[in-house]
Amino acid sequence: MNGPSPALVARTRRLDRDVDPLAVAGARGFLFSRNRIGFAGRGEAVRFDRSASLEGIRSIVVDDEVRHPGTGPVGFTALPFLPGADSDVVVPELVVGRDADGTRWATTVTPEGADSGDDPVRSVDELLERPTDDPRPAGPGAFTVSSSRPPEDWTDAVADATARIRAGELDKVVLAREVVVTADAPIPVDTVMARLAATYPDCFLYMVDGFCGASPELLVGRSGDVVRAQPMAGTAPRRGDPTADSRLAANLLASTTYRHEHQVTIDAVHDGLLAFSSYVDYEPEPSVVALANVQHLATNVEGRLSHPPASILELVDALHPTPAVCGRPRDAALAVIEALEGLDRGRYAGAVGWMDAEGNGQFAVAIRGASFDGAVARVIAGNGLVGDSDPMTELAETRAKLQAMLGAIVRP
Repeated sequence: MNGPSPALVARTRRLDRDVDPLAVAGARGFLFSRNRIGFAGRGEAVRFDRSASLEGIRSIVVDDEVRHPGTGPVGFTALPFLPGADSDVVVPELVVGRDADGTRWATTVTPEGADSGDDPVRSVDELLERPTDDPRPAGPGAFTVSSSRPPEDWTDAVADATARIRAGELDKVVLAREVVVTADAPIPVDTVMARLAATYPDCFLYMVDGFCGASPELLVGRSGDVVRAQPMAGTAPRRGDPTADSRLAANLLASTTYRHEHQVTIDAVHDGLLAFSSYVDYEPEPSVVALANVQHLATNVEGRLSHPPASILELVDALHPTPAVCGRPRDAALAVIEALEGLDRGRYAGAVGWMDAEGNGQFAVAIRGASFDGAVARVIAGNGLVGDSDPMTELAETRAKLQAMLGAIVRP
């Protein structure tokens, strides 16, 4: 795709109040936010092919009174799981941002000479005062939920994969399974997102081109020369009982299988970032991150990038797909996934996030999400497998992970 013509201008102005990112994104906008920190956008100013996106964003004229990571033009994208697959980066017409330090701003991206983007703050006010995009129809009253593959076929594939691991073909592989939700009316995506925000406040809420969800896992973030990641691997369910959940968390930390699975992912992230950094370090022991339905082993990784610092997309390319969503060695795992999974993952288990013209950005692992198309939602969840993984236990774990989205979609 070609760059913007006529020239586009990005104007950024400071906001003096908090704005609900869900209200800005609506049902068809853009979102990447955790605990209301992040970005929400509406409209489409320009769309770039992923390979030319940084150059394209940098070609936009900037009038920035805030000068903060994430001000000026910002692009949103959801990269597919398969490395090298085609994807776009979208720069919205209006973006609202909020940083952890309390800085808040609005950015418009409009053609040079247009009056509509002269006052970004007024544009936010007009958007929030505007009636909803369409008269709200009655929501779905009935749903069907069907697995794209019989569960017993999937557990057979798990048994096959673990046999290959024990035979020495690879160390780990991730197999996913899909369920399809079909409603009797279009599914209100904004309502689904509001439910996810209420249930999973500590997750990254994301929305890009009909692909939406709440991911717990930061793939990589870059701010200046500081790089951060929080790989997750190793999962246990939550029962809703504090005593039972504490016991499950302790078992997760003590599990040789899950600790090995987790360390494989930490090593891959550490080694991937080290190639771009003067130093990278990670916590000596993992912690347990508890969500509403499951809990994960997680470890914070942080480093300082060498100069000139790599862009966020370079860092994403170096890390994705991690062993947490693919396996290790990568090529062997990709071959097993192709042979056994029987599924086109699309953007599931890819990388979703934002980037600015300076190469700053944040990307989450695109899990706990769904692709929406009118009355149909496609939901996928996967598990990391090692040699002693049990097929029925893995099936139960996928059901727990799928519930994150199903619980937000399948409601009257």
